[in-house]
Amino acid sequence: MPTKQSSAAQPRERAGGRVVLWLLLGLVVLFGGLYVAAHYAAGDKVPRNTTVSGVGIGGHPQGEAAERLRAGLAERVARDIEATIGGERVAVDPAELGLSVDYEASVEEAGGETSWDPVRLWNYFTGGEELEAEVVVDDTAYNAYRARLDEQHGVVARDGAITFAGGRIETTAARPGRALDPSDTLAVLEEAFLDERPGVVDLEMSEVEPDIDASDVQEALDGFASPAVAAPVTLSFEGSDVTVAPADYTAALALVPTDGELVPTLDAARLTEVVGGLVTAGAPVDASVALVGGRPQVVPAKPGVTFDAEQLESGFLDVVAAPQGERTLELAAKVARPEFTTKEARALRVRERVSTFTTYYPHAEYRNVNIGRAAEIIDGTLLKPGETFSLNDTVGERTVENGFTKGYVISDGILVQDLGGGVSQMATTLFNAMFFAGLEDVEHKPHSFYIDRYPVGREATVAWGSVDLRFRNDTPYGVLIDTQVTPSTPSSSGVVTASMYSTKYWDITTTTGERYNITRPQTRRIDDLTCHPNQGYGGFDIDVVRYFEPVGENTETRDDEVFHTTYTPSDTVICTNPDAVDE
Repeated sequence: MPTKQSSAAQPRERAGGRVVLWLLLGLVVLFGGLYVAAHYAAGDKVPRNTTVSGVGIGGHPQGEAAERLRAGLAERVARDIEATIGGERVAVDPAELGLSVDYEASVEEAGGETSWDPVRLWNYFTGGEELEAEVVVDDTAYNAYRARLDEQHGVVARDGAITFAGGRIETTAARPGRALDPSDTLAVLEEAFLDERPGVVDLEMSEVEPDIDASDVQEALDGFASPAVAAPVTLSFEGSDVTVAPADYTAALALVPTDGELVPTLDAARLTEVVGGLVTAGAPVDASVALVGGRPQVVPAKPGVTFDAEQLESGFLDVVAAPQGERTLELAAKVARPEFTTKEARALRVRERVSTFTTYYPHAEYRNVNIGRAAEIIDGTLLKPGETFSLNDTVGERTVENGFTKGYVISDGILVQDLGGGVSQMATTLFNAMFFAGLEDVEHKPHSFYIDRYPVGREATVAWGSVDLRFRNDTPYGVLIDTQVTPSTPSSSGVVTASMYSTKYWDITTTTGERYNITRPQTRRIDDLTCHPNQGYGGFDIDVVRYFEPVGENTETRDDEVFHTTYTPSDTVICTNPDAVDE
């Protein structure tokens, strides 16, 4: 009998199990559908009850929520932050301050994101918080704006300092400053930035200590500055002592703020210059040749003593801060030899005048200035064998700074004014002295038309940068050039003399041919406001011959040298402008 009962119950149990299974499946499907529906209902929306800085953005998708937040905060973002600094009202512009709102980040922080997380779904339907917007700070803009506020309302801290004025010490007292604390100020302004009920915030100044305070100044005074000016320093050049006074060497000293200290520093070049000036008498002097009582004499060379500048630099800061009795710096001396020795000067055999030539010029103050200045520069020039003299290189550019003034020069066949007018008188005189000394003519250019105060066919003009007078000492002896100028007066002509001193090597004679190829002048009418009238005369060709006869130890022979010159006519100039000025 029990067997029959069990068999009947089994179908009923299987039917009940299927009902439960289907019921469970139904529930799964139901809840799954609800979960999916909840997911799609929430999407990327912000939890329903969310506010950010008082602006309701709940229940809206991320993009829309960000725009709602932007609109809700627009007025607050644009307004100035009212503040006081030291009792003074200040309107702070958030944009200039570098404050802004990251709206997307604020929405993301509020939970506006798509997710299958059941907690996220639960928060969407039941949650929502009161949050603050994400504020972004542009550090560069903030620091610049705060620096302006410090400049306007604060006090700059002043470092203590020590300077030297000759042998005296001058100190600058340290002074604390006042400035806004960077982090505290930012925190206060960030909090006030989006406040729904803004008030006036107080920005407090903090005391700023200087990097170099009074104790640092005192330490530098005691350790270096006061000893530095207390007594001279002695420099010992192998037993030969030189005393350097504080008033001289303190110009090379300084106390420089470094890592919160005043550190002694040395201007080595300045110190070397100071010390070098004190031992100038011992510097080497080259031998030279000069006229003494009208005769050439060798001026002997003088050896000198030099010092090691690096040795001076490395030891000076220590010795200058040492107590009295210990303020001597030993320096290794070096003998400095002259570049041009007495023996070499004597070997040049500059013993006698081998040529001289004199020219004259009519009175004009510009000639006195320009010829005199050129002669001053050229006088005493010593040409060694093989060296070439250049008037332009020796005299330099004819400028006001070089001592020259405006005068007449020849340009395009007529007289015009330019700086250095008249220097060609010096060139012509020097050319003739060279000519009769028998030196080699390297470069010379006659004037374009003949000027009757110069020897015909034996004259030279110069112009800076284009026309030069150059000659080479092709003898085995040195040549000393001597130039003398007697200025003109309204009643007397100026006198220019150039002489060459050496050992005579050539006897020079010369002949001048007849003028030929005569040309006639033209007449020019010039309407310029600046015009120099001129009565013209004709041009011509001429030949000058220089003859060489060896003298003394000279066994050379040299062919006759022909100097051919073509002079153009000097045109007649008529000034047609009634207002023309002959400057």
